[in-house]
Amino acid sequence: MSNVSSSFPAHIYREQVLAHIFADAQHLFLPSLLEIDRAHAVMLYRSGIISRDTASACLQGIDALNIEELRSSIYDGSVEDLFFLVEKKLADIAGEEHAGRLHTARSRNDIDLTMYRMVLRSNLLNILDASLTLRSVLLAIATQYRDALMPAYTHNQPAQPTTLGHYMMAMVEVLERDAERLIACFSRVNRSPLGACAITTTGFPIQRDLTMRLLGFNGLVVNSYGAIAAVDYVAETCSMLATAMLSLGRFTQDMLLWSTAEFNFLRLSNGYVQISSIMPQKRNPVPLEHTRILASRALTESQSVLGSLHNTPFADMNDGEDSLQPLVALAFSDAQRALTLIAGALSEATFNTEQMRVRAGTSFLPVTEVADTLVRQTGISFHAAHTIVSAAVKSASSDDVSAFVDDLFSRTQASGLSITKDLLQQAMDPEYFVAIRNIAGGPAVSAMQPQIDRASRQLLLDQQWMTATRASLGEAKVLLQSECESIIQAHS
Repeated sequence: MSNVSSSFPAHIYREQVLAHIFADAQHLFLPSLLEIDRAHAVMLYRSGIISRDTASACLQGIDALNIEELRSSIYDGSVEDLFFLVEKKLADIAGEEHAGRLHTARSRNDIDLTMYRMVLRSNLLNILDASLTLRSVLLAIATQYRDALMPAYTHNQPAQPTTLGHYMMAMVEVLERDAERLIACFSRVNRSPLGACAITTTGFPIQRDLTMRLLGFNGLVVNSYGAIAAVDYVAETCSMLATAMLSLGRFTQDMLLWSTAEFNFLRLSNGYVQISSIMPQKRNPVPLEHTRILASRALTESQSVLGSLHNTPFADMNDGEDSLQPLVALAFSDAQRALTLIAGALSEATFNTEQMRVRAGTSFLPVTEVADTLVRQTGISFHAAHTIVSAAVKSASSDDVSAFVDDLFSRTQASGLSITKDLLQQAMDPEYFVAIRNIAGGPAVSAMQPQIDRASRQLLLDQQWMTATRASLGEAKVLLQSECESIIQAHS
């Protein structure tokens, strides 16, 4: 064991930790860091903590920073992280006396947490945008095929007739709930921790509300300890994302199954299939496979975030900071790719509605309605009706509906039930099966149209929320720029 003690940063620590953190910050956080610097300088001046000369020098120095140089700098260990490199570059431009005052009443702790939330809120909006696009595609499919018959499946077995529109509206509603969860997450993410400093605020008379407004936050993480120590803001968003990706993966699996030659329900356009290098006939729906793995990656990455945070101390810890945030960003990136990819693929897809219609009328799928008809027409219990129909199904040697109805009619007559063969024949019609299921949420066109109309209105509302939220963040940038220019021009 060597008695030699290395100086900071030790080579191994530099290469295994600091170099990675530096590169991640260059990629993910540099714009947010500079916005925070600007907002803090404005606030310090407006609060009477630094002079106009210092504020102006710092703001002009930030504007003069060579962003490309900062982005492309190779980590050499001369500074601990990107924050210190920016601070050093700013001191070179603005002078140490001015630049040294910019760090008054703040810490890397509250700077970091503010950066993380700024990036996360942007990622949330990107996910919402991609999810709304997919919703729009599925809603258009549901509208076009609201009366296109298809089999509904339970336990991977054909169960009852429904419509393609009814199926797609189910996924539309899932995506609506994803949006509800996302918007709720956004409201809690978009709160400013700036001003919490290391963990107990500061003795300087800062204005947390001012930096909050300048950076586009809608509120404060009020308690300074929680602003630094709490991780529920990222745990909640990753839980939301994992839920969304779980649902997307299940839906994608269905689309892959539908694309098989055996199902032949779905055909992707030529732009979304790949051929085999050896089998010329192949049309591989690989974008759906990529969607599935991207969704799975995003789900497991989100779960890894939660696992990384589990049982860590309720305090400022690196577990929730530099080494974790790239994993959060990766989860959101993969999720956005998955949503965008499947939306693109389905926007050009065609559905074999004739094959679906035929399958909806086979395998005795409408017989639940036969039992229901017996109950309505004869007054017997559903259990008794189910027993009669089940016996007829078990004795059938084929899918021949006429033969089945003849046998069933004979059984009803033998049981002393008064019902016509025409009513039994009607009950075996998949179109009738769907049409009579016209209660709220059912597949009948009369029940589907209110669902489609409501979903169209909700889609518009969610799109408007996203547009308004992005506009609000844009207005904050304009306000910050205006405040900076006001200080610089007044000094000139």
